[in-house]
Amino acid sequence: LLLQLIGILKSQKGSIRVCGLELTRRNVRDLRRKLGLVFQIPDDQLFCTSLYDDVAFGPRNLGVPEKEVTSRVQKALRDVGLVGFEDRMAFHLSPGEKKRASIATVLSMDAECLALDEPTSMLDPRARREIGELLKSLSQTQLIVTHDLDLARNACTRAVIMDAGRVVADGVVAELLDDKALLERHGLA
Repeated sequence: LLLQLIGILKSQKGSIRVCGLELTRRNVRDLRRKLGLVFQIPDDQLFCTSLYDDVAFGPRNLGVPEKEVTSRVQKALRDVGLVGFEDRMAFHLSPGEKKRASIATVLSMDAECLALDEPTSMLDPRARREIGELLKSLSQTQLIVTHDLDLARNACTRAVIMDAGRVVADGVVAELLDDKALLERHGLA
């Protein structure tokens, strides 16, 4: 679903509207400037020889002047709590640090909307809490795909529950997550 939102996978029918733009072949690049995707597996997003270069990759690819790239990288690393990690390679980071680093790669793009695929998967309880707190602190609109109901309850105000590709519920997070019958019917309890 998230890969369709940014135009990597083509939608079979219907249209996709994200951040005020309808996705077309002509404007996919513009849409990707507005919507940043954080992959479920950070190693799919972190591939450079240093964390600095990973976070700088997107803005450089857009032709952002190097002085502005440096400013964006510093801010993104500060926002995710990874100042001082600039020279590290991604495979030297803990799983929680990798998740934060992958979020930084999107923050440096200055996207107004973030799409996060299972941002707390494969993390220990402490790292899951840290990611939840980080997401709550960000000002961008966020679309979070997750099975982590604690994250949904603590970091989100609205939830959409999907089952077999269909929306089965849409509403206030607390109300949906307190509906035990709904959760059980759709394999979430």
